[in-house]
Amino acid sequence: MSITEEIKELKKEKNAVILAHYYVNPEIQEIADYIGDSYYLSKVAVNLKQQTIVFCGVSFMGESAKILNPEKTVLMPDMSADCAMAHMADIKTIQKAREEYEDLAVVCYINSTAELKQHSDVCVTSANAVKIVKALPNQNIFFIPDRNLAHFIAEQVPEKHFVYNEGYCPVHEEIQVQEILKEKEHHPQAEILTHPECPKAVREMSDYIGSTSGIIAYAGKSECQEFIICTENGVRFELERQNPAKKFYFTKTEPVCHDMKKITLEKVRNVLENGGNEIHITEELRKGSVSPLERMLELAQ
Repeated sequence: MSITEEIKELKKEKNAVILAHYYVNPEIQEIADYIGDSYYLSKVAVNLKQQTIVFCGVSFMGESAKILNPEKTVLMPDMSADCAMAHMADIKTIQKAREEYEDLAVVCYINSTAELKQHSDVCVTSANAVKIVKALPNQNIFFIPDRNLAHFIAEQVPEKHFVYNEGYCPVHEEIQVQEILKEKEHHPQAEILTHPECPKAVREMSDYIGSTSGIIAYAGKSECQEFIICTENGVRFELERQNPAKKFYFTKTEPVCHDMKKITLEKVRNVLENGGNEIHITEELRKGSVSPLERMLELAQ
């Protein structure tokens, strides 16, 4: 029996479902029941019938799934798969901002720890952030932890005053303008599609800026046949699967999230077999962090 067949059998036996982010390796996306970006996966997790969720992603994703589904078992194939940006804000800075600004909403990117969510008013993803910030009654917005996404949202919602945090995604931060220009030289007809976690210089040269799911949707609808993709290279699998006739290029230094790539078929099989790497959240932390997630789902509808 192949490892893929073993995983299928174990899923039936354990009443389990596999969720995978677009940034994990192709072979993981192939065996997943649901593939998507953070927003899609957070919505899906709430309505699943299966008792066990195997989350093929990084730690904040598993935490969010557990917060929204306290009665379910959430397993992570690799407990060391983390997101550096998820830790790039702190409680003291949040408290200071609340003291300094009246009418302040602390808007927390879902790419953050449960502890940070607990001190926030609402969560957002890159797919729904603009919509949610526009819907908030507050005039002042402290956006944590990502500065690049914050600046992108501020450009779309100029009527609000933004307070910026200094967090960033190391993968998107390192995408180089010169390497994009080199790809554009080789493929002059290609459109540049960019994730808003990228720095401003990269966003300014782009034809489209949006979430991972937004990039995939845009590429499918566009009449263009070639694209330069400025986000993590795991998205290539879904782009090529949906658009076999189109061409997708990445910069010479391909953007790779090494934490996402820690997920392997063997690790998925192992947690299904032994129930290891279960996410546990204290009830106090869950109660504190569930409200901003639920508010996100409500405002993003």
